Amino acid sequence: MRIYQGLVYKNIESFLLTCFPVLRGVLGIRRWTRLVRAFLANHHCQSPFFRQIPDEFIHFLKDEWTLSKSDPAYMIELAHYEWVELALSISSCEPDWHQIDREGDLLEGRPVLNPVLSRLQYHWPVHRIGPGVRVVPTETYLLAFRGASDQVQFMEVNAFTTRLLGLFEAAENTGRRALEIVSEESQHPDPGVVIEGGLVLMRDLLHRGALIGVSR
Repeated sequence: MRIYQGLVYKNIESFLLTCFPVLRGVLGIRRWTRLVRAFLANHHCQSPFFRQIPDEFIHFLKDEWTLSKSDPAYMIELAHYEWVELALSISSCEPDWHQIDREGDLLEGRPVLNPVLSRLQYHWPVHRIGPGVRVVPTETYLLAFRGASDQVQFMEVNAFTTRLLGLFEAAENTGRRALEIVSEESQHPDPGVVIEGGLVLMRDLLHRGALIGVSR
């Protein structure tokens, strides 16, 4: 039974280490082992698939794990940040290129988001965390998406970009209308500046692959 227990632990841990190497490095062997054993002992997985073990681990951390004094305050956010890369890398979503004009007008057309994209907001700069790295709470906005090369990319963005991309989730918004909404919400004194800067931003996001064109 002891041998069997060891094999179960090593198999589960190997899947977790693939997804959460930074978390493991930050916690160290002792705290990491305690966390994984608590996951094994207390969490009832809803999926039989090994590749979804990291998903189950995230649910465990968010819903069942209580941070101790020795746990970093950013632990759950860091784990989620690392998990996002796996989730996007295995996503089966694909754009319908027949409905997308890759050379269309980003202002007058309706910009289309990369279907494998996630807008992230954290209270900690999770992308800068590592073993021995000291960080302070900082409102952090990140954009993660799978590019044309099938590699997941992360970009640090701001609240403006995050809000703009959120408006593109509503298919009826043209680029110009979305920028007008952002300008109104921010009470910017010169909406023209917002639209001009927003167009530059959209072109950059198109080049990077976060936007993939406009709707036909």
